[in-house]
Amino acid sequence: MEKTHRKEELFSAKNIAKIAVLTAVAYVLYMFVKFPLPMLFPAFLDIQFSDLPALIGGFAMGPWAGCLIVIIKCLLKMPFSSTACVGEIADIIMGVAFVLPAAILYKKAKSKKSAFVGVIIGAVCCVVASVLANWLLLIPFYAQVFGWDAILGMVSSLYANVTQASFYTYYILLAVIPFNVLRCSIVVAFTFLLYKRVSPILHR
Repeated sequence: MEKTHRKEELFSAKNIAKIAVLTAVAYVLYMFVKFPLPMLFPAFLDIQFSDLPALIGGFAMGPWAGCLIVIIKCLLKMPFSSTACVGEIADIIMGVAFVLPAAILYKKAKSKKSAFVGVIIGAVCCVVASVLANWLLLIPFYAQVFGWDAILGMVSSLYANVTQASFYTYYILLAVIPFNVLRCSIVVAFTFLLYKRVSPILHR
């Protein structure tokens, strides 16, 4: 009975409306609000904040609501994908890895401390997921579609000595890990700034 009640609560009209609004905001952020840092990372890596509404939704309505926002946001972008949906699948993996543990810990104990510990664990999980997604999914896909010469050309301005044999070492250690640490840190900072302000609206 308790599980059924929770399911009904998650899919109540109010929560569906809230999830829809947060998903729309996440989609706009995902599509349009992003920018590269070409002096630090390869230009095709964009800093973006689309996990912010999912994290806020996860804190306000529970972990599954946060995960739904991540998944639907990425599904909505798939028709416009430039990566045959591989990039969006990777973003689902990383987004869920970020939001799910953070929201679960916050749900167990709703305090600033648990929120902070949750987002730190979520960020670590996201960084690990980003390494695995790039290693096993994204890089093999781009290598097959564009070829290694094109990939090496896109990063050669930052990593002058990079070769196909050393690419994973350069790219994972110098780009993927620090980039996602920075991206998660920005999302966490905005979450702590905004959550208390929007929480009363989401809990009405």
